[in-house]
Amino acid sequence: MKTIYIVRHAKSSWDYPHLNDHERPLLEKGKKRTKVINDYFIKNKIAVDLIVSSHAVRAMETAKIIGRAIGYATENIRIDRMIYHADSDRIFDQFYDIPEDFQSIMIVGHNPTVTNFVNFFLDEKIDWLPTSGVVSVSFETDDWGKISVASHKTNFFITPKMLKVQ
Repeated sequence: MKTIYIVRHAKSSWDYPHLNDHERPLLEKGKKRTKVINDYFIKNKIAVDLIVSSHAVRAMETAKIIGRAIGYATENIRIDRMIYHADSDRIFDQFYDIPEDFQSIMIVGHNPTVTNFVNFFLDEKIDWLPTSGVVSVSFETDDWGKISVASHKTNFFITPKMLKVQ
């Protein structure tokens, strides 16, 4: 059994028009909303063997915030520049070199890529994965390279807004 957590980066700032898009930082509001996600992860004892993040500042900051909360060594976050403009095939490519003893990974990226990717697995498709939203999917395989064809189940789809209501 392999499990992936697909995360859209937290809400970012548009207050710095001189910055390139990949340099935009998180808003405090985005950090607070990610804490709600972290609380869910901690309550449910979610841990991962690997976090892979886009190189964009907002994605890396999100990955670090979550990593620290779940006890993941943030210096071990793998940065992949291709996630920034990736299509779903590129996301699937992330899985081919993951050690088989790793049981769970997290990918932190951007829309529309993360939405398109999670829609491969969701029975009810979504239009847009909100900022700090997470989809978790488990696969009936021991081979990361076979997750695209393995039987799977959606464990959860959460957003900060959904969790605050509960």
